[in-house]
Amino acid sequence: MGLTRLILGQVFPPALHCTAGSVPDLSGKVALVTGANAGIGKETARVLLTKNAKVWIACRDVSKGEATLKELKALTGRDAHLLKLDLANLRAIKRSVEEFLQRETQLHILFNNAGVFRPPIELVTDDGYDLTFGTNVLGHFYLTKLLLPILISTTKSSPEGTVRVVNTASHGHFFGNLQFDTFVDGPKRRADHTLRLYGQSKMGNIIFSVELHRRYHDQGIVSIALHPGVTDTQAKRHLSSLWQQLSTWALWDVSYGALTQLYAGTAPDAARLGGQYLIPWGCIGTPRADTQDPQLGKELWVWLEEQASKL
Repeated sequence: MGLTRLILGQVFPPALHCTAGSVPDLSGKVALVTGANAGIGKETARVLLTKNAKVWIACRDVSKGEATLKELKALTGRDAHLLKLDLANLRAIKRSVEEFLQRETQLHILFNNAGVFRPPIELVTDDGYDLTFGTNVLGHFYLTKLLLPILISTTKSSPEGTVRVVNTASHGHFFGNLQFDTFVDGPKRRADHTLRLYGQSKMGNIIFSVELHRRYHDQGIVSIALHPGVTDTQAKRHLSSLWQQLSTWALWDVSYGALTQLYAGTAPDAARLGGQYLIPWGCIGTPRADTQDPQLGKELWVWLEEQASKL
């Protein structure tokens, strides 16, 4: 895919295939949205609430999360629930899941939405991983791994295809490839470019999503990866002020950014899209061919499992 075609395709995507209004009634459904205190995650939570879902917003900063609860209440008239979640700390993720499991017996939709975009290279996770890969990929892998038992048990009392894991990736995955020796902090990672590190994390999101489908679709889990579109969110906060100003003209409102993941997580016809990669607005896209490689999927999964086993 040519770079010009790729960029223009995101600035001028196809006509709407899905809207917030097309989200079905979600009464009785439980959804967990990571990074839901801002941007696409918050908009996703807002729409889910209007469709009668029980919504958990998961974020690192409790004060921001509490402010989001009040905002969502004012906007929808419904109460969301707050889960403190720090994706850059594996032990903290485990504590958060333990808290969630004490309060819920079902989980129908997990939106792995949170992410960081090109933070300063010196920043790493609490466990010493590259902050971008550690948050975007490893953190969400570990969260999903710990939630798999409740997801699988929920499938047993739910219509086929309704239990889903929605993984927010990006067309930024075209700008990176997996270099396992940059996942952990070290000289090679420190000499790397933040755009490539971001790209490899988004590639990792897609590979993880596809591998999750391979391993668990026969147990009723629908795993879908997606590119939400180029939207005006806080993800650009680490860019220079000049680039922030220049990028504004090409960005869609955040309400559009939530559409594809809402479609992936709730649309009845999306039940058949396990293992797929969606693009705006709810269309099937074509990711890099190597994201579909079973051997690479296995290698990444094994590496992720090894990190989790160190706890």
